Amino acid sequence: MKIEEVQGLRIQGVSVRTCNADEAHPGRARIGALWTKFAAQVAPHLAVEAVTYGVYHQYESDSNGAYDLLVGGDVLTPHASLDAQPWSVIDIRKGPYAVFRAQGPIPNAVIEAWGRVWAHFAEPHCADQRAYTTDFERYGPDGEVDICIALAAT
Repeated sequence: MKIEEVQGLRIQGVSVRTCNADEAHPGRARIGALWTKFAAQVAPHLAVEAVTYGVYHQYESDSNGAYDLLVGGDVLTPHASLDAQPWSVIDIRKGPYAVFRAQGPIPNAVIEAWGRVWAHFAEPHCADQRAYTTDFERYGPDGEVDICIALAAT
């Protein structure tokens, strides 16, 4: 894990409201279908240089409560118009983020990395505190994935 200062950016895409308890049950899980919707509706409108993000926001409480997940990109093609699409927009907040690198085949690597995130913040003497504002997964061009967790001001 490393700390990164994020400058903030706008992400456009599709979103869903869910919670971790629902995602643990295949009949109630929504995230897989959201990624399918992203691939069909948003990905074709992303610019070549775009980075794909999964942005967690609108937290009800903590990791046990409901949250919104927006899957999208940071750069649309010139002919893509947000007005013509039923997309959502979220601004990733600027500030310090704890960054956890996912290693290996997706989605298992991302699931394993989220396990490390939860274990890190559950440590009794953890110096970091989650802000529960905007957390995100950043999917790099070489297949690397970083999970970035907003940190509370100290």
